[in-house]
Amino acid sequence: MTSQRLLNLYMAAFLLFMFTPLLLMIVTSFNNASPPSVTDWRGLTGKWYSFFWVDQAQLRADPVLRALDRGRFVACFGNSLKVAAAVVPIALLLGLSGAVFLTRWRSRANGLLWWVLLSPMLAPGIVLGLSALVFWGRLGVNAGLFTIVMAQVTFVAGYPMLILMARLQRQPVELEEAALDLGATPFRVFRRITLPFLLPALASSAVIAFLASMENYNTTMFAKGGSCTFATEIGAMARNPNGHPPVINAVGTVIILLTVSATLAHTFLLRKEGRG
Repeated sequence: MTSQRLLNLYMAAFLLFMFTPLLLMIVTSFNNASPPSVTDWRGLTGKWYSFFWVDQAQLRADPVLRALDRGRFVACFGNSLKVAAAVVPIALLLGLSGAVFLTRWRSRANGLLWWVLLSPMLAPGIVLGLSALVFWGRLGVNAGLFTIVMAQVTFVAGYPMLILMARLQRQPVELEEAALDLGATPFRVFRRITLPFLLPALASSAVIAFLASMENYNTTMFAKGGSCTFATEIGAMARNPNGHPPVINAVGTVIILLTVSATLAHTFLLRKEGRG
């Protein structure tokens, strides 16, 4: 057996290991059985998807759906959007500040600052969540959406910082120096030269920060107090001792379809631009 064939077999096994659970989740989201099952097939259904828009009479008629609180689930999803709407701009601002600072300020302390700014990304989510809870509690702030935002920002800001640093390291510094020599102020140089160069990286950073905020569970779980988010509510539903409802499978399937659709659209646009 050649090394290339061995590598191909390994990649096939790896992809099978990664994607088989997702395919099973998609299949069980159409099975009229609760908890979800692949072996116990009870007929094709779409009611796990229609859970979010059917009227109350249909919900009460189903023994599984009537046990679920649709209003709370939608409210928790709304809380996640509110948290992300605050986390993304703050994380972008902090990440941009850290990236500019580390790439433009030359000092012996850069190595130390690098690890200090990245340490929240390496810390366990439980530690970040409890730290935010204790810190803001000492200041008289009750746990809720605000503490979730503060806890998430501590590590989400690291993602934009790394992306923006990689972009800034490819920018010719001579352009900024030439503008300064010609009399431009540092703010004008940043606004007219650096910021336009960073726009693609800022857009990518915003998407990654949004996804990191929406899916975060560990940090949010310990900082939320009596509030809830999309991730924590799904986690609570998954801990049902009688098995989680297939509604979770339906939600996961929709997320996968949206992700794949966005990826395909991005690839199509890139190829279209390449042909142009």
